[in-house]
Amino acid sequence: MTTGSKAGSVALVGRPNAGKSTLMNHLLGEKVAIVSDKPQTTRYRLVGILSDSRGQMVFHDTPGMHKPLHQMNRQMVRYAVEALNAADVSCLLIDSTQRYGSGDEYLLDLLSKARGLKVAVLNKIDRVDKPRLLPLMERYGAAGFLEEIVPISALHGDGCDMLLDVLWKSLPEGEPIYDQELFTLHPERFLVAELIREKVLLETRDELPYTTTVLIDHWEEATEGDLTRLHASILVERPGQKAILIGRGGTTIKKLGTAARLEIESFLGRRVYLDLRVKLEPRWRDNRKLLANMDRELWSGETESG
Repeated sequence: MTTGSKAGSVALVGRPNAGKSTLMNHLLGEKVAIVSDKPQTTRYRLVGILSDSRGQMVFHDTPGMHKPLHQMNRQMVRYAVEALNAADVSCLLIDSTQRYGSGDEYLLDLLSKARGLKVAVLNKIDRVDKPRLLPLMERYGAAGFLEEIVPISALHGDGCDMLLDVLWKSLPEGEPIYDQELFTLHPERFLVAELIREKVLLETRDELPYTTTVLIDHWEEATEGDLTRLHASILVERPGQKAILIGRGGTTIKKLGTAARLEIESFLGRRVYLDLRVKLEPRWRDNRKLLANMDRELWSGETESG
């Protein structure tokens, strides 16, 4: 690593559906975080690692800040606040298509108390008339503590190179924190469960995206050949939700399974047998032991039995 190289962490924070995961995936050139048009798609603090000739930038993609109604949601908000307080640079993503409101005031107040440098990012500029951007930039500029305000489109990449330049400039000098070959710290088992959940999000509506989660029950690497056998459960809270996910004659679960299997095969680079089951687990979002297991799997790929 050359003298003057940078190394540090960048927290991506914002309201639900602001485009944090889309931005991180674009900047990394790798899919670490699943994306959908459903708020609260991101449930964890996800780590993405960008290493190049300038140094190493460690992104922390966080759940959207919202009013928590369940233990799971309280945990999601805690992830975001912890990342904000620990980062070298806090990057506030703003959906420029939405009206400025009390939620934005709350986030600005949180941001003002964070220890690192602060950058505001106006996302989705491809969907906004240019004259609307200037008043929004002036409103955030009036906060007085933002280093930069950068307009971008995370989906199309507009302004993302400029944002990267701002972030690199804001990071401290230092040696790489992690192996430069890594693009994330999360195990395959967790990432595969998330890919399955993404298909659930894409195929369902109303309350179902918020009341489902995916657990990998069994992962078996073949002793011969390149076939990986996966058994996974989609948890739901009510019988009616289970019926919707299975579909008439099993059509919905088969469609989900096929779409998930194809993406998992592309991700793992080998053939996959995927067995998907839908299981009823009332109030799983308030089940502390289950949530602790899910949190553990985020980092180690292991769960606690019993």
